[in-house]
Order: sequence, then structure tokens, then C-alpha cells
Amino acid sequence: MGYGDTEPYGMTGVPTPNFNRVAAEGMRFTHYNVGQPVCTASRASLLTGAYPNRIGMEGVLLPGAKRALNPSEQTLPTLLKKVGYETAMLGKWHLGNKAPYLPLHYGFDSFYGIPYSHDIWPIDHDSTRVTNPQDIRFHWPAVPVYEGDKQVDSLLTYQQQSRLTPELTRRAVAYIKQKHRQPFFLYFAQPLPHVPLVPAAQFKGKSHLGTFGDVLMELDWSLGEVLKALDETKQAQNTLLLVCSDNGPWLQFGDNAGSAGGFREGKSTTFEGGTRVPLLVRWPGKMKAASVNSHLMTSMDLLPTLVAATGAPLPDKKIDGLNFLPLWLGKVPEGPRQVFYYYYDGNTLRDVRYQHWKLVFPHTSNSYTGLHGKGGVPNGQVKVQEPLALYDLAHDPGEAYDVQRLYPEIVAKLQALAEEARQDLGDGLTNRPGTNVRPAAQVE
Repeated sequence: MGYGDTEPYGMTGVPTPNFNRVAAEGMRFTHYNVGQPVCTASRASLLTGAYPNRIGMEGVLLPGAKRALNPSEQTLPTLLKKVGYETAMLGKWHLGNKAPYLPLHYGFDSFYGIPYSHDIWPIDHDSTRVTNPQDIRFHWPAVPVYEGDKQVDSLLTYQQQSRLTPELTRRAVAYIKQKHRQPFFLYFAQPLPHVPLVPAAQFKGKSHLGTFGDVLMELDWSLGEVLKALDETKQAQNTLLLVCSDNGPWLQFGDNAGSAGGFREGKSTTFEGGTRVPLLVRWPGKMKAASVNSHLMTSMDLLPTLVAATGAPLPDKKIDGLNFLPLWLGKVPEGPRQVFYYYYDGNTLRDVRYQHWKLVFPHTSNSYTGLHGKGGVPNGQVKVQEPLALYDLAHDPGEAYDVQRLYPEIVAKLQALAEEARQDLGDGLTNRPGTNVRPAAQVE
């Protein structure tokens, strides 16, 4: 889901009344960035509070991957269990492909969902089976569905996939109604709007924006069912609700992709379209309703903020997240984060942000310019060479105007900040290993 995919963030042509409701009753964040612009890495940063490359979880896991999130990392559910929370996960995991690297081994009491993205299967974009043995997808299995550590189903047709959102939503509602008398943490990771787009039958053709719009309407319905369950169990006033995305839109799919909301590029790039995504937070009576927060925040910051809100402990090992709870509650005027490092392509430091300044280092980047697809068929991407550039995101959120010659002192400051990151986390561009990184689990 891209920055511009719901009405609170500028979407037109698709009604999103439940996203609108959360924005009206909570806080809308306009400078929230994920740890990396791809599924596995951003989820690792959310659940651990660390840069993905600090814990060996950069990039994306595919079937047969020989690494997974290290079980020694203390995740958000692990920490919440220390203060009496029941924990559950529904949806897409993507941090390990098989037991013992599934959610039950990372602090979740229950899990129902898929281990990775639902396009990781042997089906082509026209819904036919891949027949070319040279195509990596030829060797992939049907999408497995797990309950706990046990595979209970598999998905090999679009029709089967269309049942995912309704079933996950049904289980989310049932969990909320079952657990509403005790503290609970539900991590509901929707597989959609990742391609392939497979809306349930009742949403097909319902929007003015084709299949992608239909999917957004279904996701809005799903959010509405969660809100209704909280209302019916009288838990709305006592529940902290967060709605966010894992990375920007996969623009090569064109009309089957989302909107970056005017930001440059999308998923798998470190321009703002890849990392800056929606975040809505509702906590009635605690956070100011219908408010907008423009302070720089990242997915790593959610863990320390939520453990502060619940009284849970912080992880024992070094993390990168900062506690935003005082800002959320209106007790301080500014957020604690001033710096964000944009890593991608392994452990490559591509950009550094300080306040509203962003310095781009020379690197090879994906680009979708002029290559949008149509009807679910992608049109590829190209590799482009990005030069050193300085962008002022306050005046140029689209990263179109390089101002490094006007502000050499800002370039120098950001270069110094980057050097700190290279010593700490490493950097593939300069062949630095990093002194404070931890290994991922090695899968047999």
C-alpha cells in the first residue's frame, strides 16, 4: 500500500470510510518511513525495533532461503508477553519459511496465515501455470497456509486466494471477541494489496479504479469489521490501534499497483515513494483526534513506543527505535528522531536523512519511469545510476531538485552522519562490515 492509497492520504475514486474514521478519531502521520522498502526487511524492523541489516534481515526471503529472523531477537510480542499480554498473528509472516522459524517461535501464542507473499507460487500473471523450467517460479510450490506450525491448506488458484482476506478478517473479529476481557496484542498483516490482486466476489467491480480499487474497498471493509468488533466488545476506548503499510507501491504493475502520493519511485527503491507509507494511530482519550503528525518516524520506533505504552521492557540487545509515546500523548512538542538511514540492496547505505534534508549517495537504483504495466501484467524495471544529490524534503518532497551546491555545510553534516552508520551497521557501497551487526538464523 502506497502513501496515496487511502482518502486520508489523497486517494480519489475509491471510498475508504473506515480508514477515514481512524484518521478522524486518531493521528495521521506524514513522515513515517519503513526500515527498508521490501517485505521481509520492513517486517523485521517493525517487530524488533532494529534496522533490518543490523539483524541480518535485509531484502526478502524466498522459498529455500537459508536464513530467517534469529529467535534470539526479542520481538514485540515476546516483550508484551512479559507483562501479561495474549498474542496472535494473522496474515503474512515473511520472516522464516518453516518451523521453527514461524510466528509461534517468536512470541505469538497463535498464528494463521501464509509464510511469505502470495505471488510466490508457480502461477503466471495470466493465471496459468509457469511452464519454463528456467523461470524461478517454475520450482515454487503452491502457497502454503499454516495454522501454528502445521500446514493446513495450500493456494494454487486465484479463486482460492480470494478467500484470504475474508477468512483472516473473520478470525481477527473472533479473536477480538474472545480475548476482549484480557490484554491482547493482535498483529494482523494483510497479504493484499500485494499482487496478485484477488478481491473477494462481493467486491469485484465495486470501485471506479479497477481491481486495485476493489481491493482497497475490501481492505477498508476488513478494517471496518475490526473497528466494529472493538466497538461491540466495548474495547475501543482501551485499545491502541495502528494501521500502516510495509513499503511503497510496486509501480511496475501500473493499474494493479498503488500510488506513492506524489513521491518519487516506489517499492525496492530508497526514494520517498519506496519507504514513506501511511501510518494511522488511534488511542481514544489519549491521543488528540483528527490530528496530523509531521515528525520523522520509522517502523523501528513502534516497538519502543508500544512497550512504553504498555509497561513492557525494552529488548536486551541494541535496537534503533526511539520512544515516541510522549509526542503521541502531546506531552512534548517534537519527536526524538532526527536521523534515518536508508539501506537497501543488501547492506548498502544509499541515503541519509537529517531533519528535512536527504543526501543520496551515488548508487545503482531500480526505476519504474515509463514502465508501468496494465491488467496485472508487469512491465519490468530498469537500473539507473543515481549521482550524489541533496534534497530538501520540506520544499521538494518529490526529490526533483538537487541543491548540494547551495548547502555544502549540510552535505558535510550528512556525510559525517553516514560515516557513523558505516562504522556501526556497515555499508556495501564502501565495503564496510559494521561493528554492531548480528547474524540471522541459519536454516538447515
